[in-house]
Amino acid sequence: MTRTILSLLLMTCTLAGFAQTQEVPAAIKVTDDYKLIMHAYAKGVQVYICTQDPADTSRYVWTFSEPRANLYTAADYHKLIGKHYLNPAKKPTWAYTDGSTISGAKLQQVNSPDSTAIPWLLLKGITPGGTGTLTPVVFIQRINTQGGKAPVTADKQHKGQLLAQPYTAEYLFYIKK
Repeated sequence: MTRTILSLLLMTCTLAGFAQTQEVPAAIKVTDDYKLIMHAYAKGVQVYICTQDPADTSRYVWTFSEPRANLYTAADYHKLIGKHYLNPAKKPTWAYTDGSTISGAKLQQVNSPDSTAIPWLLLKGITPGGTGTLTPVVFIQRINTQGGKAPVTADKQHKGQLLAQPYTAEYLFYIKK
């Protein structure tokens, strides 16, 4: 029991310190009337499919299809705590080991400082599932992305093919204070 309480206290202090020192662009910041309840490290792929460009059918583009990632407690990717995927309604969804889930709807996006990485996002928590940690989540941030971007060029030879681009990111989950 004491070990559990100390672990929770350490996690809370770590999360509070992180929230105060992390530089997040203003466009995707969460206001002070929300508190950080979970910080997860994602490692997985962003999946794209090669399609004809709807604006110019003589061109081909890599179109986003879905994320597939595992969520971990730390950047060493050892302790698995959940997963990230698209739900049947095609909404980005995060599932936690306690059975709770939260889907998100994008509110804002900013370019990653790393030009080879997918953007940083602010999402509104929608469609909670189960009961547990993620059920009351109001906002989700995706920050510190690496990789995951689709190639700039596509061609007819790749039409219909899937491409899985490796990526890592940090997801921050917030609830109302």
